Amino acid sequence: MTHIFTLPTPSVAIYGIKSRFPVRRIFCVGRNYEDHAKEFGHNPKDPPYFFTKPADTVVESGAKLPFPVGTENLHFEAELVVAIGTDGSAVPRDTALEHVFGFAAGNDLTRRDLQAKAKDARRPWDMAKGFDNSAVLGAITPIADWNRDHARITCTLEGEINQDADIADMPWPVPDIIASLSRLVHLRAGDLIMTGTPAGVGQIRPGQVCTVAIEGLAEATVTLG
Repeated sequence: MTHIFTLPTPSVAIYGIKSRFPVRRIFCVGRNYEDHAKEFGHNPKDPPYFFTKPADTVVESGAKLPFPVGTENLHFEAELVVAIGTDGSAVPRDTALEHVFGFAAGNDLTRRDLQAKAKDARRPWDMAKGFDNSAVLGAITPIADWNRDHARITCTLEGEINQDADIADMPWPVPDIIASLSRLVHLRAGDLIMTGTPAGVGQIRPGQVCTVAIEGLAEATVTLG
């Protein structure tokens, strides 16, 4: 017997219009803020690196989620998210922004206890980073309406600011990230890049509300059940 499956395409809202941005892949940049590298005892001069989340980990801003299973130490990570709109391979830094559709605020939820165990055992981080509902995103603002080198980025937990930085603090700004990643994979329209988090990451407990805000972009808010 032949089974035919129709699977939904994960997508993100686009600010101000009804159309949505279909998500193909999610790439994440590690240690792309000097103070965050120091926070975890790493050399801030080391170049960032890439890992991934499945596309269907995307969650709309405003969602109320069940608390993730398998962890007793869930962390928030505020991030600028880049939405790729045009395919590209080995993209030159000078033309990298031509491949960008827009930008969003995001929260790279992390099962920190599982990540620590994986690091100790020199194992992959997949279950620490790529679990269900682990990529909270605000609506994407098209690049024509938002394209900044400087913008305040914060993460607020229960009304208290825990992370507070500027995207200009990224050692690898967006054009460098795109140029580097496009030499490892062929970037495609629909790809998202979470560009790293500043210092101040911390624990979210059941029942708490967490909001990532980037100046000029729609917020990414989530409530953990």
